[in-house]
Amino acid sequence: MYSVSCGRQILKPIPSLEEEFVECKDKKSGEVGSSSLSQEPFHQAEETKDEKKEIITQTQNNSLVVQSPKLETMITEHESLMEKMNNWNFQIFDLVQEMGDQSGRILSRVTYTLFEDTGLFEIFKIPSKEFMNYFCALEDGYRDIPYHNRIHATDVLHAVWYLTTRPIPGFQQIHNEHILATDMDEAGGGVHDQVSYISSKSCSITDDSYGCLASNIPALELMALYVAAAMHDYDHPGRTNAFLVATNAPQAVLYNDRSVLENHHAASAWNLFLSRPEYNFLSNLDLVEFKRFRFLVIEAILATDLKKHFDFLAEFNSKANDIDSHGIEWSNENDRLLVCQICIKLADINGPAKVRELHLKWTEGIVNEFYEQGDEEASLGLPISPFMDRSSPQLAKLQESFITHIVGPLCNSYNAAGLLPGQWVDEEEGAESNEDDDGAQLESDDEEIEDDLILKAQRKKGRRIFCQLIHHLSENHKIWKKAIEEEEKAEGAKLLTEISSLPQADEIQVIEEADEEDERQLGEEKTC
Repeated sequence: MYSVSCGRQILKPIPSLEEEFVECKDKKSGEVGSSSLSQEPFHQAEETKDEKKEIITQTQNNSLVVQSPKLETMITEHESLMEKMNNWNFQIFDLVQEMGDQSGRILSRVTYTLFEDTGLFEIFKIPSKEFMNYFCALEDGYRDIPYHNRIHATDVLHAVWYLTTRPIPGFQQIHNEHILATDMDEAGGGVHDQVSYISSKSCSITDDSYGCLASNIPALELMALYVAAAMHDYDHPGRTNAFLVATNAPQAVLYNDRSVLENHHAASAWNLFLSRPEYNFLSNLDLVEFKRFRFLVIEAILATDLKKHFDFLAEFNSKANDIDSHGIEWSNENDRLLVCQICIKLADINGPAKVRELHLKWTEGIVNEFYEQGDEEASLGLPISPFMDRSSPQLAKLQESFITHIVGPLCNSYNAAGLLPGQWVDEEEGAESNEDDDGAQLESDDEEIEDDLILKAQRKKGRRIFCQLIHHLSENHKIWKKAIEEEEKAEGAKLLTEISSLPQADEIQVIEEADEEDERQLGEEKTC
């Protein structure tokens, strides 16, 4: 059972960003930021060169432990892991099983693999040791709770990487070739003299009718998006913002009841980064780049607050999908930030857009976390929040409503803006099953909602676009609607059975008359 505070101690004020950054860069490698922490592991790592590099990780009680980094293993297994992650339906739970005792390192392992795939290590000259130090410490800060854990963070990271690097049919690229730091060095320029872009080494786009987001978003901004995904639920207590506010949790008091969790995730993850020079994998960014990077990470994390969902959706639609709008201006950094915010929002709630097996696994996790909150609400004498009462499960209604009102409209808008990965399909192929295959529509009894959820298949020169996300979302939505209908039928049949077992009105009247006659006779006998 979690305490009412559902979190750690209130964070100490973070020192000036410029001071921390300069201090972090000036300190020698191996120097410990806090005198209360042992320096011995760092000295040992420097003295024993033949041993594997040691990774410094931070546990929940803030004590330091030393673990083997498995960096060499990750390098040799890079191709194998990339094969698994090249699919939107990344079987992340299978990977957890395969990793066994090392499953606690899934976030750092996947982060390393994706940075390697996109060339970010080369572009920004990221030191691998500090990189692994930080991301191992970061994943240690994720709690072992049913849903908002390091596996979810890894899944969201995979999703933003997939959405930004996989081919998008009909997408207009601005930059056709990415620029690496090594390319600029050979040309006589510095790393920071011109804007660099990434491309996935595991996916080369040769067809001009496709493009990808990574070609229109600078590498620094994409790196910020990926890091934000890894950070976005750091130290999540398994409770909602509403619960933290209702119980006056320290985080709610600290952040004035506004985006409590999101502020806590961002501040805590950055506080961790700034706490030790051994975590500074951004040492080769200049101060301007660092400040920009930090800003972008924070903005992306704060965008995941679902309370602001409809505001973001309205802003995105007015920019990208309004008939009077000029569309997304890729040269405008605010427009690019908005796209990245919508991207991480979609990645954060991507479960219903996955194949049913994965969708059900994620659903199981979130409802179990909801039930734990409901149990605590009951123990505290608080009203149990909707869908969080384990004694009255409403799983189908929860998921159908979530798809109808949240995931569907967001996915629809992102798709209408032409940003979803997919593939061109000739209309002649499987023409009879096109309507079912493209997942073009989510059904709804509410006409107004249905209009928002129609996901029309785009057509161009006898071709249409097939998108896995939309297909799975549509299929899962149909299944939940069918489940609700079956539940309602079962409830209706049960009600009819109960009604039929009750005495009819005329029978009740006869009984009442008989009772009155008996009472009258009994009264006369007593009088006599």
